[in-house]
Amino acid sequence: MKHTYPISGMTCQGCRSHVEKALNTVEGAVATVNLEKAEATIEMEHHIPTEVFEKALKASGGNYHIGQSPQPMLAKPKPVAIQGALYYCPMHCEGDKTYDKPGSCPVCGMDLVAQAGSTEDENSTYQKLLFKLKIAIAFTLPIFIISMTDMIPGNSLFQWATMTTWNWVELVLSIPVVFYATWMFFERAWQSLISRHFNMFTLIGIGAGAAWLFSMIALFFPSIFPHQFHSHHGTVYVYFEAATVILTLVLLGQVLEARAHGKTNAAIRELLKLVPNEATLLRDGKEMIVSIDQIQKLDLIRVKPGEKIPVDGHIQEGHASIDESMISGEPIPVDKQVGDIVRAGSINGNTSFVLQTDKVGAETLLAQIIDLVHQASSSKAPIQKMADTISSYFVPAVVLSSLLTFIAWALLADENAYTFAFVNAIAVLIIACPCALGLATPMSVMVGVGKGAQNGILIKNAEALEKLAEVNVVIIDKTGTVTEGKPSLEKMLVSSEEIIEKDVWQKILSLNILSEHPLAKASVVFAKNLGISPVQVNQFEAILGKGVLGQIAGKTYAIGNQKLMEERGINIPVDLFKQVLAEQKQGKTISYFADEKEAQVALVISDKIKESSQQAILDLQSEGLQVIMLTGDNQETADLVGKKLGLDAWKAQMLPQSKLDEIVRLQAEGKKVAMAGDGINDAPALSQADIGIAMGTGTDVAIESAEITLIKGDLRDIAKARKLSQMVIRNIKENLFFALGYNVLGIPIAAGVLYPFFGMLLSPMLAALAMSFSSVSVISNSLRLRGKAL
Repeated sequence: MKHTYPISGMTCQGCRSHVEKALNTVEGAVATVNLEKAEATIEMEHHIPTEVFEKALKASGGNYHIGQSPQPMLAKPKPVAIQGALYYCPMHCEGDKTYDKPGSCPVCGMDLVAQAGSTEDENSTYQKLLFKLKIAIAFTLPIFIISMTDMIPGNSLFQWATMTTWNWVELVLSIPVVFYATWMFFERAWQSLISRHFNMFTLIGIGAGAAWLFSMIALFFPSIFPHQFHSHHGTVYVYFEAATVILTLVLLGQVLEARAHGKTNAAIRELLKLVPNEATLLRDGKEMIVSIDQIQKLDLIRVKPGEKIPVDGHIQEGHASIDESMISGEPIPVDKQVGDIVRAGSINGNTSFVLQTDKVGAETLLAQIIDLVHQASSSKAPIQKMADTISSYFVPAVVLSSLLTFIAWALLADENAYTFAFVNAIAVLIIACPCALGLATPMSVMVGVGKGAQNGILIKNAEALEKLAEVNVVIIDKTGTVTEGKPSLEKMLVSSEEIIEKDVWQKILSLNILSEHPLAKASVVFAKNLGISPVQVNQFEAILGKGVLGQIAGKTYAIGNQKLMEERGINIPVDLFKQVLAEQKQGKTISYFADEKEAQVALVISDKIKESSQQAILDLQSEGLQVIMLTGDNQETADLVGKKLGLDAWKAQMLPQSKLDEIVRLQAEGKKVAMAGDGINDAPALSQADIGIAMGTGTDVAIESAEITLIKGDLRDIAKARKLSQMVIRNIKENLFFALGYNVLGIPIAAGVLYPFFGMLLSPMLAALAMSFSSVSVISNSLRLRGKAL
C-alpha cells in the first residue's frame, strides 16, 4: 500500500533529505519526500501507525512533524498551464520549491523566475530592472566623470568648486544608485552571509559596501585618517565612483539575464495556440459554437475543412486527411476513416467529419506535450556561474585577510594603531573587489552572441554557450533536421522504354495541380522545374486517401496509390511492380500514373536527406561526439537513413514522450545531451536536453523551446556553435583572471606589507588604477573574439 502524509518544518533541500532518511529508518517503509508539496509518499506492506514515523523524526533531531491523516495516492490529471504565477530559484537551491510572489532566493539571492505557463507577465521583472539600470547609469556617469577628471592636470572643475564640494556631490549622486537601483544586491549579500552560500553578490556587497562606507567616513571624519591617506587637495580619497560603477555593471548583467528569462513562456504560448478556443458541438441534431471548456467526453464535434482538432477522439462519421506533424514530425498527412483516432492540435484537410470525444482538457495528448515542456524547462537547473564559484572561495579569503590585517596593525602599530588597523582592513575589502567581475561574463557573452548571429547561429543565453562545450551526445530528429522536411519527387519509374516522359509529365502536372495533397504538390514542383505547362482537365475528382481522377482530351487518367489502382481494375506491369517493391523497401512513397487500363509510370516520393547532413555528422563524430537519431517515422526509413549517414544509433516510431524518456535515460548515465529538432513533437525533448537546438526552418514552438537556433537549418552549424562555445568559455576564464589579477596583487599592499620597509600604504590612485586596468583588460580581451574564425 502507498500513502501520502503532510510534513511540517521543512525549509530547504537539506531538510527534505534529513526527513527522508529518518522515515526510511522505519522497518518495512520506503519513503520519498517532496519539498515543494511538503509531503512524504510512503510505501509499506502493512499499515504502520503515524506515531512510529513521528518517533523516527523526533529521534533524528530537528523540528519536523508528520500529519495524522494519510491520504491514498490518487492519480490526478495534470493541468495544461499553471493558474496564477509561481516562481522558483533558477539555481534550484531548495530543490523544486516554489513561491507565490516574485523576489529573490533566500539561499543564493538570485531573482526568482516565473514558471513556464504562468499567467504573470514574464517581462515585468525585465522592465523593472531596465528602469533601475537607466537610473543607475544616469547617476553613475556624472560620478565617474567627476572622479576621472581629478587625474587631469589643470582640471576646470576645481575652478568652480573645491575637491571637498565635489566629493559631497558624488555622495548625493550615489544615494539613488546604492539605496534604490542596486539595493537588492546588498539584500542578497546579507542573505548569502546568513545562509553561508557565498556567491558573486557576497563579494559585490562587501566590496561596494566597504568602498561606500569608507568614503562616507572619509567625507565626514577626514581627521581620523593618517596623513598617508590624504590627497594633495587635503581631502581623503573617496571611492563613490568605484562603488557605483561596480553596482551598475552588475545590474547590467542582471538585466541581460532577465531578458533571457523573459522568453521562457514563449514555447508554452505557441503550443496553446494549437488548441482552438471554440468548437462546433452537435447536440439534438443541431450545430452550435461552444467554448472549448464546455466540451465533455462522448460529445460529438464537427470538424470542418482546415480547422484544428479541439480534443482527442475518434471519427464517428466521414473521413479525413489529417496533418499530424505535431505528434509524429512527419510532413505527409495521414488518411483517417471511421473509428480512427484523431488528436487535439492536429489539422484537418479539405473534408468535414464528425468525431466523438474521448479525452478533454489536461487528458489530451497535446496537453501532455505542454506539460512535458513545462516540467522539462522548470526542472532544468542551470550550472553555477564561474563568478559565484570563485566568490565561494574568494569571499572567505578576503574577509580573513581583512581581519588579519586589522589584528596585525592593532597589535604591531605604535601610533594610531586602531586607526591604521581599521583603515587598512577596509582598504583590503576595497581593493579585493574587482569592478570588472560584473563585466567579465556578460562582455564575452555579448561578443560571442553577436559572433554567432553573424554566422547564422542565434543563442538565447549565456548558459547555452557554457553548456554546449560540455556536450558529448547529440540527438537529432529526422524530418526537417536531417532531411528537407517535405515530400519531394525523387524519380520516375517507367513500365516501358516507349513511354514519352514529357507527355506523361504534362498529364501528371495537369491533374495534380488541381489537388491540395502534399504528394501531388511534390510532382507539380518537379514538373514545373522541367518547363512543363498544364493542359485542360475535365471531370476532376479527388478520392481521399487514394488519389485523383480526370479526363484529358477525352481520356480518363488516374494518379494514386495501389488501392486506387485495384479499385479501378488497373493493371500494374510486373517489371514496374518489381521496381516499386525495391523502392518501398527503402521507405519511399509510391504514386502510380495510369490510363484506363494500365499503370504507365510510378512516381518515387521521399523526404530528401539534406546535402549538408552527411558532413555535419562526420564533423561531430570527429570531435568524439555520439550522434543518435530519434524519429517518429517507420523502422525501414529510419534504418535506411541511419545506415546511409553512419549514425552511432537510431530509434524509430518515437512519440514526444519517448524522445524525452530517451534523453532522461542518457542524462541518468551522466551524458551531456544536445537535442536538434524542428517540430512541435520535438519541443519536450528540446526542453529536457542540456542544450536544445532548433532548426530555423522549423516550427515556432521548437524555436522557443530551444536555447540555440540554427537560422539556415544546417546541421554543420552545430559544430560551429560548439567551437564558439569553447572560445567564449575560454575567453570568460581569461576575463576572470584579468578581473581578479590586478586586485589580488593589490591585497598585500592594501594590508600594509610594504609599510615597514618603505613607509608605503595603499595609494588610492593605485586602487583606482587597478580597477581601471582590470576593466580595460576585460573589454579588450572580449573584443578579440570578433576576429576569431569558426
